[in-house]
Amino acid sequence: MRPELVHDDIPDLAPEIYRQRLVVEGLCTRPIDDATIRDYLTRLSTVCGMRTLIEPVTHRSERYGWAGWIHWETSGAHLYAWEVPRLFFSVDIYTCAPFSTSDVLEFTQSYFGATRVVAREY
Repeated sequence: MRPELVHDDIPDLAPEIYRQRLVVEGLCTRPIDDATIRDYLTRLSTVCGMRTLIEPVTHRSERYGWAGWIHWETSGAHLYAWEVPRLFFSVDIYTCAPFSTSDVLEFTQSYFGATRVVAREY
């Protein structure tokens, strides 16, 4: 059987395994740096009620900007931050335990002082 690229709803191949995914993107008014990413991901762990397994890891690409990741017992989260062509961030959360989407959205908008935040659950 060949792999399938699905454009709408993806079939749930493992309904007995709980998964929650959330992508949050926003426009901000100041650049996001290493210390900010580490602090945000650490605080996000508390907002989501997740147990951290390792401290956040970050990396800066001269071409693409900052990225960070945190490992939780129930999966983790990534954050990507651009300065060019605009001040923009994207957060990708994947867990095997439930968390409050509204709490994440409120926290994220407030934390970054974002002028606009959009999100999609999967």
